[in-house]
Amino acid sequence: MQRRPFLAGALATSCIVPRALAQGGAALSELTVNVFPGGFNWPIFAGTAKGFFAREGLSVRMLNTRGSIEQMTDLAAGRFDIAMTAVDNIVAYVEGQGAAPIGPQPEFFAFMGSDSGFLSVCAAPGIDCFAKLRGKTLSVDARTTGYAFVLLEMLAREGLGEGDYALATVGGMTQRWEAMQRGEQVATILSCPYDILAKARGFHQLAWATQVIGPYQGNVAATRRSWAAANEGRMLGYIRAYAAAIAWLHEPANRGEAISILRRSLPDMPQELAEQSHAELLDPRDGFFRDAKVNMEGLRNVLALRSRHAPAGKDLSDPARYFDGRYWNAAMAKAPPR
Repeated sequence: MQRRPFLAGALATSCIVPRALAQGGAALSELTVNVFPGGFNWPIFAGTAKGFFAREGLSVRMLNTRGSIEQMTDLAAGRFDIAMTAVDNIVAYVEGQGAAPIGPQPEFFAFMGSDSGFLSVCAAPGIDCFAKLRGKTLSVDARTTGYAFVLLEMLAREGLGEGDYALATVGGMTQRWEAMQRGEQVATILSCPYDILAKARGFHQLAWATQVIGPYQGNVAATRRSWAAANEGRMLGYIRAYAAAIAWLHEPANRGEAISILRRSLPDMPQELAEQSHAELLDPRDGFFRDAKVNMEGLRNVLALRSRHAPAGKDLSDPARYFDGRYWNAAMAKAPPR
């Protein structure tokens, strides 16, 4: 594999899906969806290619973000419609604990689940166990959001307190992976396909997050409550299309076509990496959540980790402050048969 097999494509500022016509010839309504670059956007790629969004009268324009600070700032400013983001980002900014100087954001909420985040701790070639992280510098997206608390919890369970290492705020997964290759930090949280790339280049995958901390709600679809109230029909259509795409991806008979869609969406991704990504992202136990339903046990774990590790030390225990399941229920009540 070459040094940067697909990051150039992943770092494009936007991915504009060609406009088309819905069934009956009506023009599609465009949704702008802000994402972190990576293979975990596969449901959007597949939903577009297979016409699931068009069936709902929608086209999706994807906007890539460089990190959670930028993404949450832009969500607050209404610069896009929907964010695909770690649910912990939503919790943090509702509570006023986010790193961006935008204050509490009670408008933010999650309305659909996607996955556990596919998270693992990956370390430099010379570090093959957690004990060797002592005294070293590790990286996170932002100190109080994203998956920082997953990393802190995994380190704590290996006997490493926050005084035993340094944390550098680097940005999204692409930025962290590139910085780690340059030797600027020795370990970070990665997900697919960056963890696969890391292992191929001699980096060590020290542990899977869910195997250490248990169920975890990672990526969700989130928006602002005022936008949702004014765009309920479009949001329900997005949920149905995204869930249909996940169901399609999980069908074994669709494996070859699914991999082709992934490679067309990330043109520099090698065939081998796409096949490995398929195995990881569609693992029967830890892959994309079927029906795009939020894992409530995983969400409670997110709140428990934030209560334990956030500097404010606030006890968070009410998922309803950050997640509204009524939209998912309404969408799936009208979902077409598969």
